[in-house]
Amino acid sequence: MISLTGILSLLSALAATSYALSCTQCVSTTSYSCSGSSVTCPPGYRCGSAYTESSVSGERVSVSLFRACIASHECNFNGSLSIQHGKAKRVTSCCNTNHCTPTIPPFPTQSSDPNGVVCRSCISADSTWCYTSDTIQCTGDENMCLLQTTKIRGSVSASTAVRGCGTKSLCDLGGQLPDISGLSLKTEFICTSDGIRVCRVVLTPAIMCLLLLKWSF
Repeated sequence: MISLTGILSLLSALAATSYALSCTQCVSTTSYSCSGSSVTCPPGYRCGSAYTESSVSGERVSVSLFRACIASHECNFNGSLSIQHGKAKRVTSCCNTNHCTPTIPPFPTQSSDPNGVVCRSCISADSTWCYTSDTIQCTGDENMCLLQTTKIRGSVSASTAVRGCGTKSLCDLGGQLPDISGLSLKTEFICTSDGIRVCRVVLTPAIMCLLLLKWSF
């Protein structure tokens, strides 16, 4: 005999399966707030926000926010990548009611202790490839050599590439991104853990803002 609690749990699960959550979809490369259109999420997704901050030589130069439907297993994500003199960190948070606004989680404190991994380091703001003899010594939990490429198509077109040290969590991300205001974004990651695996470019705040777009889901 099924208990009342069991019946209620079953009904709740069925309701959650059939319920289509509506979330706000928008992006900002200047602040941690934005507004946009409503989008209906597929099953297994929640309203989420991805917050990113980039720094050059230890000073924050830019922030970005991406709000959309996020797969439940990608909520509470945090990750980072580093190149020579620059670092970008990202965290995500989620909520589960229509058009809710997730809270901004703190960026985790990261160790500056070398972990023994050395990777090539470069950045390109106009292609999906870069390579150099320059290297960076990885620290903390950034123990993967990472090549990250991004293609942006639509009302704005751009291609970027970054090589450096990254966390394993970043290596597990990637794929086609949702269309937002006429933009289609696709990010891909290639990672290795054996070290020394992206052309020296002066890292400016403008370039960092462009690269932040690729961290949108």
